[in-house]
Amino acid sequence: MQTDPPVTVDVVQQVTRGKERKFEALLEQIISTASTFEGYLGSSVFRPSHQDDHEYRIVFKFDRLENLKRWERSSVRQRFLSQARNLTVDAGTFSVITGLETWFTLPAKPGILPPPRYKMVLVSGIAIFGINQILTVLPLNWLAQLPSVLRLLILVFLTTTLMTYVVMPRLTKLLAWWLYPKR
Repeated sequence: MQTDPPVTVDVVQQVTRGKERKFEALLEQIISTASTFEGYLGSSVFRPSHQDDHEYRIVFKFDRLENLKRWERSSVRQRFLSQARNLTVDAGTFSVITGLETWFTLPAKPGILPPPRYKMVLVSGIAIFGINQILTVLPLNWLAQLPSVLRLLILVFLTTTLMTYVVMPRLTKLLAWWLYPKR
C-alpha cells in the first residue's frame, strides 16, 4: 500500500456578490504560486454556471500527500486564505481525495451523482487500451529479458502511473460534458 499517494483537493467557495473580479484575481495568484511548489500537477476551476450562482469549485492535484501538506502549511497560502476570507461568504469546504478515485475528479455539486459506472468503465477501458497500444510501439526490448511476472508488473505500474498523472485528468476534463451532464 502506498503511504504517500497522489492527491486531489476539491475546494468549494461561495464568493460574496460583487467581489467576483477580486476573487478571480486572487485565484489566479493562488494557482500561479501553487504551481511553483514541488509536486504540483495542475488545477481546474469550475466557475458559476449562471448569474445567480456564486459557487466556485477549484480542484488542485499534487503528486504526493506530503507535497500537498507543504503547500497547505506555507505562509504564502495562509496569506491567500486570509485575503480570500474578505471575498467569500464563509470558509468554504475542502475535501482531499487519494488513490485511484482521483481518476474521476471533476466533482459535481453536492447532491449530484458521480458518473455512472458504465461511463467510468468505458473511459478507463479506452484509456488503458490507448496506453497499451502506445507501449507496444515503444522500444522496450530490455523488458523481454526479464521474467514474465516482472515484465507484467512493470507494464502495470507504467500504465497505472500514466492513467493517474497524464491520461485520466485530461480525459475527465475533455469528457466532462458526457461524464457530468447538466441535469
